[in-house]
Amino acid sequence: MLMGRVVGTVVSTRKDDKIVGLRFLIVRELDHEMRETGKMVVAADSVGAGVGEVVLYASGSSARQTAFTHERPVDATIMAIVDEVEVGGVQRYVKE
Repeated sequence: MLMGRVVGTVVSTRKDDKIVGLRFLIVRELDHEMRETGKMVVAADSVGAGVGEVVLYASGSSARQTAFTHERPVDATIMAIVDEVEVGGVQRYVKE
């Protein structure tokens, strides 16, 4: 699993039948100190995340392991919205 912040949305009116109904969000990867790493991914949203939220996402074949994305051609899936991050006893993030 990776951690990132949702920074935008992707809208596609024409797509393969297997991804009809999926919502796509742009996620910028974060490191353990909540800094952007520079990596960006478009991920299918399985939990109702919104722009600005910190999320956990899976990529590669793991992205197809949720009930929402099973047997669908996705390479990244948001599967959790983060409430809090603590590293080494220091609170790095708390959802507002």
